[in-house]
Amino acid sequence: MNPDWLAAFIAFAFSTAGSPGPNNMMLAASGANFGLRRSVWHILGIVLGFPAMIAAVGLGAGEVLTRLPILQTGLKIAGSLYLLYLAWRIATAAPAGADTLQEDERRLSRRARPLTFWEAAAFQWVNPKAWTMVIAMLGVYAGHNGSYVQDVLLMAGLFIGVASICATGWVLIGMAAARLLSRERLVWFNRLMALLLVASLALVWT
Repeated sequence: MNPDWLAAFIAFAFSTAGSPGPNNMMLAASGANFGLRRSVWHILGIVLGFPAMIAAVGLGAGEVLTRLPILQTGLKIAGSLYLLYLAWRIATAAPAGADTLQEDERRLSRRARPLTFWEAAAFQWVNPKAWTMVIAMLGVYAGHNGSYVQDVLLMAGLFIGVASICATGWVLIGMAAARLLSRERLVWFNRLMALLLVASLALVWT
């Protein structure tokens, strides 16, 4: 393995996986509302779901989507609807028991739950930042260290470690924010995260 390639790819992986984006906004919101233990399946869904996406796209799924524009459009529509649903989930994850909450907000709060493993993994396929990262890394790093297939699988494996660190870090950031915010302000924190998630739809349709 070329050490220069490895160092460059790991630096790229940390800079992209650790920067703000839809995944990390949802992780911060999950940490703020549910804590680390309840967010573990959300973390694992990203940690394993995104590398699976790298492997699938790199080994042929991306070419299928390129040749069938109708699938791309369908994916955009389905992804946009799913992203709006997730934003609603975050916006209504008000902390139960806050004195100033209305009764309907308390009811929504009791129903709130973190994302499951499969929900988080599925989100990778409709996450605009995830697609940008996959296309960039395949174009720049695949086929330059060894064989193309070997590089794709190696990048997917390396991203498991990188994503584990970054995803856990964003959950911890959310937990730290929750400790600093009052319950009322945590409600607005959730709504801000939801609004930023909705704003990311602009990347899907540009």
